[in-house]
Amino acid sequence: MSRSLKKGPYVDLKLIAKVGKLKPNDKTVVKTWARASTITPEMVGFTIGVYNGKMHIPVLIIEDMVGHKLGEFSPTRKFIRHGGKMQKELEQKQAEVAKAETTAAKTETPKK
Repeated sequence: MSRSLKKGPYVDLKLIAKVGKLKPNDKTVVKTWARASTITPEMVGFTIGVYNGKMHIPVLIIEDMVGHKLGEFSPTRKFIRHGGKMQKELEQKQAEVAKAETTAAKTETPKK
């Protein structure tokens, strides 16, 4: 649910100040912990380091991101895999197929 129109979107004031100080096409990464901050048109073209609880993830802001929250582009959880015995067997078969393909590509003689 979005904020009311009366209040307007939440934008961190310190973040806006940091972005305002940057020059156009500046490649400096601006670090922020404000994941709930809404992306505004002033941020487009800059790279913002969004904190995910462990490290700052660099996010290049583009026009399509305007109106979204910064936290949407910096995942806080790392998906390992669903698994068990069946998943492990499938992964082993895929690894064997990939290995066979690479060895077959190496043994082919190049055409002259």
